[in-house]
Amino acid sequence: MHVRVHPSLKNAEEFALAEDLPEDLDMKSFAVLLVAASAALISGCGKDGGGGGDSIDPAAQAEASKIYMQRCTTCHGPNGGGDGPGAADLNPKPRNLSDATWQSSVDDAYIEKIIKLGGAAVGKSAAMPPNPDLATNEPVVKALRAKVRSLKK
Repeated sequence: MHVRVHPSLKNAEEFALAEDLPEDLDMKSFAVLLVAASAALISGCGKDGGGGGDSIDPAAQAEASKIYMQRCTTCHGPNGGGDGPGAADLNPKPRNLSDATWQSSVDDAYIEKIIKLGGAAVGKSAAMPPNPDLATNEPVVKALRAKVRSLKK
């Protein structure tokens, strides 16, 4: 790596670190490049569908996918629409997890709480069961929350 000081800089503190950057790259272009690279990194970090910037462990993500298919799709459906095969006889109907308005109205802590403690814990239907086996398994709970966030349309 080498340091190249742009000719328009007034003092040594204003410099650009560069490795394989074009000679004619000015500070404005460098700043745009830096912002774009940062945005690309941030958008790919743990958002696995929208959640909070946490990175999700691949093993926890695999376990969460398995749990979602086994426990959640019966009522919420595979795409989170609240239209699973068990939803027909439920009143109230299961939450449409893909609803953008609902998604923006709840924070990650709420989703994680309902995953662990069930509907009654947040003033919703007791038909949404708790998952006490997940109470201390934060990586899988975060991965399930990310799964829920990924369903947003």
